[in-house]
Amino acid sequence: MKRIIECVPNFSEGRNRDVIDKIVAAIAATKVNVDGKQEGVKVLDVDPGEATNRTVVTFVGSPEAVVEAAFQGVKKAAELIDMRKHKGAHPRSGATDVLPLIPVSGITLEECADLARALAKRIFDEQQIPCYCYEAAAFKPERKNLAVCRAGEYEALPEKVVDPERKPDFGPGEYTDVVAKAGAINVGARNFLVAVNYNLNTTSTRRAMAVAFDVREKGRKMREGGSLTGKVLRDENGKEMWQPGTLKGCKAIGWYIDEYGIAQVSMNITDIDATPLHKAYEEVCRAAAARGLKVTGTEIVGLVPKRVLIDAGKFYLERQQRSLGISEDEILKIAVKSMSLDDLKPFNPHEKVIEFLMEDPKEMAVKERLVRMTCKGFAIETASESPAPGGGSISAYMGALGAALSTMVANLSSHKRGWDDRWKEFSDWAEKGNALMNELIALVDEDTAAFNKIMDVFSMPKGTDEEKAARAAAMEEATLYATQVPLKTLRTAFKVFEVASAMASEGNPNSVSDAGVAAIAARGAVLGARLNVHINAEGLKDRQMAEGLMNEADRLTAQAVAEEKRILEIVEDKIRG
Repeated sequence: MKRIIECVPNFSEGRNRDVIDKIVAAIAATKVNVDGKQEGVKVLDVDPGEATNRTVVTFVGSPEAVVEAAFQGVKKAAELIDMRKHKGAHPRSGATDVLPLIPVSGITLEECADLARALAKRIFDEQQIPCYCYEAAAFKPERKNLAVCRAGEYEALPEKVVDPERKPDFGPGEYTDVVAKAGAINVGARNFLVAVNYNLNTTSTRRAMAVAFDVREKGRKMREGGSLTGKVLRDENGKEMWQPGTLKGCKAIGWYIDEYGIAQVSMNITDIDATPLHKAYEEVCRAAAARGLKVTGTEIVGLVPKRVLIDAGKFYLERQQRSLGISEDEILKIAVKSMSLDDLKPFNPHEKVIEFLMEDPKEMAVKERLVRMTCKGFAIETASESPAPGGGSISAYMGALGAALSTMVANLSSHKRGWDDRWKEFSDWAEKGNALMNELIALVDEDTAAFNKIMDVFSMPKGTDEEKAARAAAMEEATLYATQVPLKTLRTAFKVFEVASAMASEGNPNSVSDAGVAAIAARGAVLGARLNVHINAEGLKDRQMAEGLMNEADRLTAQAVAEEKRILEIVEDKIRG
């Protein structure tokens, strides 16, 4: 899974478009080297507010690229914004006021907290701008609350920076000219916030607010007799008593939307691990029904990580006792329909999911040149004079078809009449087969890319001894890669036998021949990949490495031949009855 984080800095300028554009340009222009490749960030949204005199920028990318882009955005904001002249309706403490890092995929909140602390230290070390660390990045428990870090706002900084209890986590210990101009930054890490509205079949704001009070974590004030008009209850210290709602990490209110002519429960889910979107939806439905209302649909505001919808789709598939081993697009469709995300207007996951928005269509077209072809187009391309795709890509594709057939049998078995009590067993096999299929599909293009790397080396100069040495080193590296890729194909295709075997033995007997064909395809993939391992390994100068790769390929191939024979015997026995 690709590591992706989001950053949502709030800059204290919402009126001067030139200043805003220059800050955003500094963020967007950032490039860093990640594993030998230049990476940047993708700016998803720029939202300036005139009354608040504040702009919220949203950008995403790899952790390395996002952290560097955040640093450059802070630097540009400090150059262009003078906090001594700033006025606005929103609380603020610096030219860059808040700088949260948010995990999207492949990275934990704790890792983002570590990145935030390191970023805060670097900002002070290199730019001399003081930083407070808040939420998950907080060094002190009380500073988990942003309001504590920002208490007194910019105007309180002269006293705060010298106060042992209130001074920044990284700061100068005195009120400097840099602090006077740039203020202080609140750098933090938090979970992704999902903003969502639940549509109700009512026009009553009061009824919508009641549902919101039922479910939000804060709940509602407790009153005498449990009535809406009763006196507010207080504890022995005179504090108002509250009845908590049912959903952790959720804030909610009820309101009426003129545009749609309905009332909604508007919710921010601040902890999607504690309360996934589908859990919140189900609970709002329950609370609404208890008050004679119905949730007619759901409206996601802004963007969400892919896992929010994938988790929802899998939840509803499990509830239906349906296999989870289906395509990602089908899982997303189940999520959309189950929560009526298309109630008010069409819902396109490719416009709402961060990972999809990060994809560059041109890059994806190059990266997936073969797998995006039709079956006919792929065959024609293979038959052409071009040396790629060759046997390695074909082997990967044969393996993918073997995995796909095994998955098909598992899905048919999961949905077979009379086998309802076994749906989970076959769903697990389908998920395993589907994952192998996706890995092998990716290897179709990766094998061709490995061949192209070798071709690229031939175009390198070789006029001097230095150039010859560089060319030889590049050729060894490219050849090793071209050997490792088919070995990866071989290893992955070999795993298909486990699923094919289970489906031949336990799956829907009407599809047993499909399990047999899956084994045959997997064997073909393994044998083909072995040939590519051997022919490429012969070009390696590191003979010890070459022998090790070829020996592994030979060992797995011998096992594959035996597995295919064993599975086909099972298939033949079942066909004969």
